[in-house]
Amino acid sequence: MKAPVNRAERNARIAIAIMAAGKGTRLKSKHPKVLHEVGGKPLLAHVIAAAEQVVPPRDIWVIVGHEAEKVRESVQQTGVQFVLQEPQRGTGHALMCAAPALAKYEQVIVLSGDAPLITAETIAALRDFHLQKKAGMTILSARLEDPTGYGRVIRDGGDVKMVVEEKSATPAQKKIREINSGFYAFSAKALLGNIERLKTDNPHGEYYLTDMAAALRKAKQRVAVVQTSNPSEILGSNTRAELVDLDRKMRQEKCRQLMAEGVTIFYPDTCMIDWDVQVGADTTIEPFVQLLGKTRIGSDCRIRSYSVIQNSRVADEVLIKPGCVLDEAVVANAAILGPYSHLRPGSEIGEGAHVGNFVETKKIRLGKKSKANHLTYLGDAEIGDGVNIGAGTITCNYDGVHKHKTIIEDGVFVGSDATLVAPVTVGKGAYIAAASCITEDVPADSLALGRAKQVVKEGWATAKRANK
Repeated sequence: MKAPVNRAERNARIAIAIMAAGKGTRLKSKHPKVLHEVGGKPLLAHVIAAAEQVVPPRDIWVIVGHEAEKVRESVQQTGVQFVLQEPQRGTGHALMCAAPALAKYEQVIVLSGDAPLITAETIAALRDFHLQKKAGMTILSARLEDPTGYGRVIRDGGDVKMVVEEKSATPAQKKIREINSGFYAFSAKALLGNIERLKTDNPHGEYYLTDMAAALRKAKQRVAVVQTSNPSEILGSNTRAELVDLDRKMRQEKCRQLMAEGVTIFYPDTCMIDWDVQVGADTTIEPFVQLLGKTRIGSDCRIRSYSVIQNSRVADEVLIKPGCVLDEAVVANAAILGPYSHLRPGSEIGEGAHVGNFVETKKIRLGKKSKANHLTYLGDAEIGDGVNIGAGTITCNYDGVHKHKTIIEDGVFVGSDATLVAPVTVGKGAYIAAASCITEDVPADSLALGRAKQVVKEGWATAKRANK
């Protein structure tokens, strides 16, 4: 697909228009088609990520229609621009709606918002081929073993004569295995000068962008075609089965990339690793792990089975034992988590710290080499270095109206089953006796006890049994 293009041509003002107005009727969903997710983010977000490697976001125009505001909200942080197609009367009509926005450009590339496997390299190759051929329109095609369901590319020599939708194709045309991908490059002048030639004389009464090939041929414009070497890139997602298959392909490719970069993934088919996740070399990922969102895992870590880590940052040499759940958490070097720890948003675990069995944290900082190993809840707390949190400890951070903070300074020893009622501060080096309820600040290097005095009544049990 590579073709030589001089610098002046490549620097021509180019827009990318992304079709994202459809309902996705065959998905049987009330939600916009392009917001269904594969690889951990919406279909449309994948296409934008590829497009913005070719042109700046300000030159990417997303054509929205069905549930337009939801689509805008989903991707507006990317900096792309939007065109409203209302009502939705086909792909040709989408570009009619976008015509005022596209008029200032020299070239226009059209992408499908539901084809998430498209790469920046293929978009750039389509652009370069189109410019090199000086075509009015260039179609990206693919050769499929089973072209059923796709429009066929009808050639006239090396160029395109027309594109025929399968419903309108003759038996002979249906045998053609070169299909239209739905990705195009246009001369903006040729596109906008001839788009009004499109007609709605088809079963759906819509304006089809595929008809531009025949329209431009009549206008004596060249219609070129370039065939992708990777047909899977152009696959869309019209059904739930296709959506899941795309997700599988994307996750398999993600695992292959990570393993090529030095990550060990045992039984990768069982792991769910989102496309934007990053993992450092020499980290080992065991079966049935989920790494989601924008999670970042350092090097020399081990993530054991059944752990789910979402939008979190894990540094180097961290051991995450089985069944841990992390959500928007930060874990420093050489920390040990689990098994079955739950780190909720705002949790920051210090270097060499331990968070163990059935410990839940939320909006805390646990200092260097501090330990909370068993059956504990720590919320809204600032915990210093070298602190020991005994089993069953609770920071009582909520009074029914407001959240309050617990501060535990360096070197504190908190005995088992302690209850710390915030706001409260435990000074450096202090001890909290087991089973204490602490409601007042504890000075440094002191012992705090907050429990009823034990009373022993000898012979009481014998007397009780005798009275039965």
